[in-house]
Amino acid sequence: MPEAMPPFHLSKVAVGCASLHTLARRQASRRQGDFVAITTRFRPKRADELVGGSIFWIIKHRIVARQTILGFVESASDRRTIIRLAPDLVFVRAAPKRAHQGWRYLAAGDAPADLDGEDDGIMLLPPLLMQRLAGLALI
Repeated sequence: MPEAMPPFHLSKVAVGCASLHTLARRQASRRQGDFVAITTRFRPKRADELVGGSIFWIIKHRIVARQTILGFVESASDRRTIIRLAPDLVFVRAAPKRAHQGWRYLAAGDAPADLDGEDDGIMLLPPLLMQRLAGLALI
C-alpha cells in the first residue's frame, strides 16, 4: 500500500492581532460547537490535501501558532468558503514569515514544530512569558 503524503498546510496573517492572547480570544469568539469557523473568499484548489493539516498563524512577521483544519464548506448565503478549524490553538516554535494577503500554502517540511512534548521545559514557563518570548522569536 502506498504511503500517505503528509498534508499541506496554510499560513495566514492574524490581521489585527498583536499577540497570541488576542488571537486566542478572537478564535474563542468564532467557535461554533466543536469547531472554529473562518471565512475566505475562495476555496483552496488543494482543499482535500489540506484536511488534517493546519493553518499556521502569523503575528508580527512570525509564525507562532496553528490550528488543525477539519474541513471546508460553502456558505449558502454568499458562496464564500468556511474553513472549519479545531478549537485548540497550538503554540509552535516561532519562525520568521513575511506578511501576505489571504492565505498561502505551506509544505509539511516547512512547518515549524509544536512546542508541546519537548524536554526543554518551555511548556513549564508562565503563559505570558512564553507568549513574549515567542513574540520575539526566542522560542
